[in-house]
Amino acid sequence: MPIYAGVLVLVGLFVLGVPVFAGFFGFNIVAALALMGSQMLSIFAASILDTSTTSELVTVPLFILLGELLFRSGCITILFDAVDDLIGRIRGRQYVIVVVISVLLGALSGSAIAVAAMLGRTVMAEGIERGGDKHLLAGLVLGGACLAPIIPPSFLVVLIGMLSGTSISALLAAGVLPGLVAGVLFFAYVQFLLWRDPSRDIARATDKPKGSVLKALLSLMPFSIVIFAVLGLILLGVATPNESAACGVFGALAVAAIYRKLSVTMLVAALKGSILMSAMILLIMAASKILTQLMAFSGLTNELVTVLTALDLPTVAILILLMLIPFVLCMFLDQIALMLILIPIYVPLLGTFGFDPLVFWTLFLLNLTLGAITPPFGYALFALGASSPGQVGLRDIYSASWPFIGLIILTLVLVWAFPSLATWLPSRL
Repeated sequence: MPIYAGVLVLVGLFVLGVPVFAGFFGFNIVAALALMGSQMLSIFAASILDTSTTSELVTVPLFILLGELLFRSGCITILFDAVDDLIGRIRGRQYVIVVVISVLLGALSGSAIAVAAMLGRTVMAEGIERGGDKHLLAGLVLGGACLAPIIPPSFLVVLIGMLSGTSISALLAAGVLPGLVAGVLFFAYVQFLLWRDPSRDIARATDKPKGSVLKALLSLMPFSIVIFAVLGLILLGVATPNESAACGVFGALAVAAIYRKLSVTMLVAALKGSILMSAMILLIMAASKILTQLMAFSGLTNELVTVLTALDLPTVAILILLMLIPFVLCMFLDQIALMLILIPIYVPLLGTFGFDPLVFWTLFLLNLTLGAITPPFGYALFALGASSPGQVGLRDIYSASWPFIGLIILTLVLVWAFPSLATWLPSRL
């Protein structure tokens, strides 16, 4: 019972806003002293050393640096203009731009908050100025933010692979098709709404001059360097995730140089942001490893397996229960904090109930992305509120999120019903 109470206290600390690494280390110290006394503290140094020397974690700061370089260099603005030219005059053009840009940004950045802020400042602002439906635009931005951690590169995938012992390359590939499926659902939803109520469409822009499509394709070509360096090399089996992440960073530098956005100031800002974020994640990972050891020592993991087995529920019901927990908790907790609490508990359950690791962790990641857009505490909600035009209030953003939460849940159901959506691409590696 004390360990269960301790986990509840830990969750309470995160809800109150205590920094994730501080909450973990504080809980670990108290739990270690309660279980075995001061001699248990000796595992702290060993766990920190083991975590800090794990070569697979090199992928995390490299992916973070990749996203920082692309956003801080201003290259994303060029991406917006190019996609705008390519889409042309179709129904709901400005809405479709948000969907397409979301998928592309998902392949270039793993940050849901960054995508929400960027789309809110640019595409959403332009759409509202042209008379677009602010609720639909806000919902599309939030849905697009959900795609960023799903489509590689994503440091959340790397953390899941590290904590669960699953192939990081396979997990990265497993998120591609579900991310694209979600994008298609967003597009279909927009077309359905505009078919029912054409007045919600945005006034169409004038025809593009000849040559604009070719110019747009040429503008997008440098971005293909980054996508190929990260995802293409992994799928071809040429590079490991660490190597492909490093190639992606060089690709981002090349893109910035091609567009003449490369500068010392930009590099310093990107490096500073990456170092701060990477250091925080490294501390959290070390604390999580200690927590995993404490749970194993206390017998909490074995007790949980015993309890779930004794329930004698169908496998589908167990899966729904395991997915419902992160969906609810993600409304109140940081994604990384929740990952570090739940993944060590879930790992032994996969073998017990026969879940495919690729399918299960893809579903788990989709649940985590829901946390970023689920009221009342989704981070992307506040990022969008801070960056969007003044006429879009937090209440509007809250109400706009629910249809897209439903579409992400539909994506979850499709991945469960058709596991090949998560397993087919990794099987081709």
